Amino acid sequence: MALGRRRLGPERKTQFLEKLRRERAERDQGYREQALRILPHVCGRCGREFSGKTLRELTVHHRDGDHMNNPPDGSNWELLCLYCHDDEHQTPEQREHYAKSPMGATQPTLCLLYTSPSPRDRTRSRMPS
Repeated sequence: MALGRRRLGPERKTQFLEKLRRERAERDQGYREQALRILPHVCGRCGREFSGKTLRELTVHHRDGDHMNNPPDGSNWELLCLYCHDDEHQTPEQREHYAKSPMGATQPTLCLLYTSPSPRDRTRSRMPS
């Protein structure tokens, strides 16, 4: 007998499958799922394509800023990757701050992202001291 698994009776199995179908129908009614169904899986800003597991990096941006305005044709939606969506919602002060660079360029040419290890991570950091 497999550990952690138990057999469902026919009635319980039917109830379980019905619950799964109901939950999926509710999810499919959400605007993100609708947008992913009708719009191409491409960031509307940087043009990066997404598929499979990377679809979770695509977010729905409301063009008019009203999150309650969700027309069924998707005319108020735009799919943006996480990074472009964050950039889209920066305040003007943040944009001005990040636009300044010592070289006079308007956009940084290289961005390195380093996150410190988790306290649960017992391995030594790979970053030089």
